[in-house]
Amino acid sequence: MYMFIRKYTKVRSVADAARRAKSGVGQILRESPGFKSYYVLDGGDGVGVGVMIFEDRESANTANDKVREFVQASMHDLDLGDPEIIAGEVLVNIESDV
Repeated sequence: MYMFIRKYTKVRSVADAARRAKSGVGQILRESPGFKSYYVLDGGDGVGVGVMIFEDRESANTANDKVREFVQASMHDLDLGDPEIIAGEVLVNIESDV
């Protein structure tokens, strides 16, 4: 598995960004080969984090390019700025037994 983490630190409204990401980014990801899951979290004080998980690096990179284009075109009014991006192979995955 491959993970992309996009951290924005000056989000005017993380809740609004998350609502808009759910529909726009969600649609892009659901249509992307290799997509596994997507999470958005509110880190407080204008910090918003998006986590995308894919089966492989190639799928993740392709989807990340589409997500970046969507954010730049459709969420510019939120003054998100440039995100800090961390990406890499998932080395450990622990899931609940329940």
